[in-house]
Amino acid sequence: MEQTAPQSITLDDVRGAHKMLSGVARVTTMEGSRHLSSLVGAPVHLKCENLQRTGSFKIRGAYVRISGLRPEERAAGVVAASAGNHAQGVALAASLLGVHSTVFMPVGAPLPKVAATREYGAEVRLTGTVVDETLHAARDYADETGAVFIHPFDHPDIIAGQGTVGLEILEQCPEVRTIVVGIGGGGLAAGLAVAVKALRPEVRIVGVQAAGAAAYPPSLEAGRPVALRSVATMADGIMVGRPGDVPFAVIRDLVDEVVTVTEDQLSSALLLCLERAKLVVEPAGASSVAALLAHPHSFQGPIVAVLSGGNVDPVLMQRILRHGMSAAGRYLSLRLLLTDRPGALATLLGVLSVVDANVLDISHVRTDPRLGLTEAEVELHLETKGPEHCTAVATALRDAGYTVLT
Repeated sequence: MEQTAPQSITLDDVRGAHKMLSGVARVTTMEGSRHLSSLVGAPVHLKCENLQRTGSFKIRGAYVRISGLRPEERAAGVVAASAGNHAQGVALAASLLGVHSTVFMPVGAPLPKVAATREYGAEVRLTGTVVDETLHAARDYADETGAVFIHPFDHPDIIAGQGTVGLEILEQCPEVRTIVVGIGGGGLAAGLAVAVKALRPEVRIVGVQAAGAAAYPPSLEAGRPVALRSVATMADGIMVGRPGDVPFAVIRDLVDEVVTVTEDQLSSALLLCLERAKLVVEPAGASSVAALLAHPHSFQGPIVAVLSGGNVDPVLMQRILRHGMSAAGRYLSLRLLLTDRPGALATLLGVLSVVDANVLDISHVRTDPRLGLTEAEVELHLETKGPEHCTAVATALRDAGYTVLT
């Protein structure tokens, strides 16, 4: 017996969206992960929406939403506000449908995302320093010009489009027992839940939020969308301070559980995807994998983890990878004192060579009021093989007579 989702979003809506997206959105691949399967003790598959057109699932909902506009609405154009993925999805969808699009982006948006949005055909306007200011500017523009505002998650057509991910998962992995998916405003999780619960109500759906932007747990407890006072996370794709009214109603009734993950777990997950799966994934896209790392024995397999996007700024990627290496115990920073004499630094590097620690960066300070007349301070950034190796490196330095400060 099929379950019907609230807010009049049905399986038929998702199936209609699926037909509409034929030849537009890719049927993204499903990749197995032996490493994650070993970690959780059950088969784990990765649904690679990071390989979707525009680099995320957003093209699905944006195309369905704009397709449903009346001729006079299309003629007026569309407008959106986004720091990245939704911007690119709207830009491409509008171009494919011959509709003019204007996208407001924050002044500090990563340059590659701004460039990509323009290349997909949108007129980009940089306004505000945070997404809330950008959103306000986009709504004002819609009021002034008559352009249709395309919300990133709070509309039934958007949710139906994102729900096509769920249909693909059931076709590609019919034996699935648990689906893990990141949640920001809730459009993807809601759409996926509509499709999956209608066809396979026994499948468990677990939503994931960054701990610094987790609006759903207090909202679900209150029974209504609750706005957070502040949000802070590297996962900008799910950094939403208030659930959407439409997806909240769906998630409340159809999603089985919402868990949170830390920044360390997000960066570790991104690093794992890159090293083990050879997949470039943004922090929000890696949130499902972060949940598996955080709670490895909490999910019944086979498990599908949705990698929702892969649009990450190269500069941010570099910072996150270093953070991820540190969180995984593979990056060690320390300061130590040594006697300021010729050859002392070379001797120190010799000790590090013996314990097989790779020096990424070194700072050698010889003139500082804090130091004695014959002292020098060295700050080291080392690549290591894990927590045990970090301990071994620090022990080797102390055994060699060095005073390790941090």
